Amino acid sequence: MKRFSVKQIAAQAGVSTATVDRVINGREGVHEQTRQRVEKAISELEEQRALTALRGRTFYLDVVMHTPSRFSYLVRNALTRVAKHLSPYRIRIRFHLFEFIETGELVRVLERIEKHGSHGVILKGADVPEINQSVNRLKQAGVPVVTLVTDLPDSKRIAYIGMDNHAAGKTAAYLMGQWLGGEPAQILVPLSSHQFHGEEARAEGFMEALNAFPNLSAVDASGGLGLELSTQEKVRGTLDANPDVRAVYSIGGANRAILKAFEETGRPCDVFIGHDLDEDNRHLLREQQIHAVIDHNVEEDGRMALLKLLSCYSARLSEDDYQTRINVVTPFNL
Repeated sequence: MKRFSVKQIAAQAGVSTATVDRVINGREGVHEQTRQRVEKAISELEEQRALTALRGRTFYLDVVMHTPSRFSYLVRNALTRVAKHLSPYRIRIRFHLFEFIETGELVRVLERIEKHGSHGVILKGADVPEINQSVNRLKQAGVPVVTLVTDLPDSKRIAYIGMDNHAAGKTAAYLMGQWLGGEPAQILVPLSSHQFHGEEARAEGFMEALNAFPNLSAVDASGGLGLELSTQEKVRGTLDANPDVRAVYSIGGANRAILKAFEETGRPCDVFIGHDLDEDNRHLLREQQIHAVIDHNVEEDGRMALLKLLSCYSARLSEDDYQTRINVVTPFNL
């Protein structure tokens, strides 16, 4: 309270200076609501002071993503747009985007970021011990890390930003159960990799909710890394071995490749549910080749990730954990 004058506090609280004087000196005769109002005003002044201290400062942030380019394109555009609107803070984003990268090389990328310095890292990577340890080393070096879309819960990341992936999987199973009816059916469930925590959580939620529909079962078709050719090959082989598959819950993406595999094997796909409104999925929805996309607001995710990193520098812009709303998009609400 010594940082602000009685007059400043009174103006912020909308009360008299005499009232503020009684509150800060613990005198009697002040209504409890008025006391809380003064305390809130002091808190607001503290926040404004912290924001002013950062005004005009430049922050260098690194975005590291192991993901197909169709999704990294969405994230890059979203972060670029959001950063422009976080004035007066000058945010400079350095992107490190990889469709395919070995764990050891990704660790070296994070080591270079630590060596050259960064104000924070937004990371989408596999949940493996080496990456978790790299995040811990960054934290120890004073570089905060936020995980995006897929989490590293055993690391010292400061926050996870993204949807509740377990709930998203349960949502997909619920939709499947309604749309497939009571006839027996197998559902193809391709993950890009079992090493991504978010995809595993979606699969677990899907299997848990699928128990409510005894006529339905799931067939794993993982390992395509969300890339077109490898996913198409993996799905085609799985379809050949499982003649009762007639639906898809595509967790790992590459949906054009999955549809092509169905076409090549002469198989119908009665229900197709995917993730993320990238350009491919928008087109497939418009053409009604897929039935629904489980989506989240990538721009809002990006905004919260940036604010969470800025909050590490006393900005107090984002103190609460944030979880994206799950949206179900069909061809008719696209």
